Amino acid sequence: MALATLVKIYGSAPQPVGARMAVSSAGEMAGSVSGGCVEGAVVQEALAVLAGAPPHLVTYGIADELAQSVGLACGGVIDVFVEAI
Repeated sequence: MALATLVKIYGSAPQPVGARMAVSSAGEMAGSVSGGCVEGAVVQEALAVLAGAPPHLVTYGIADELAQSVGLACGGVIDVFVEAI
């Protein structure tokens, strides 16, 4: 299993710091770090860690104005730490 943990928020985000998502080697996930905005990208990072990549911090973000124009609830930037457990 890999664990992704939301460690920092800049601006607004749908999940609080400390939110977690577990990912299996089959790509199954439980939990959420973004409320759906970037979950697919986080799964890819988790699978990379499970394949041997080192634990690492990933940053995702979108401006509030752009987020609202495409129907997302918020913009902001989040830092997510991905590690094998």
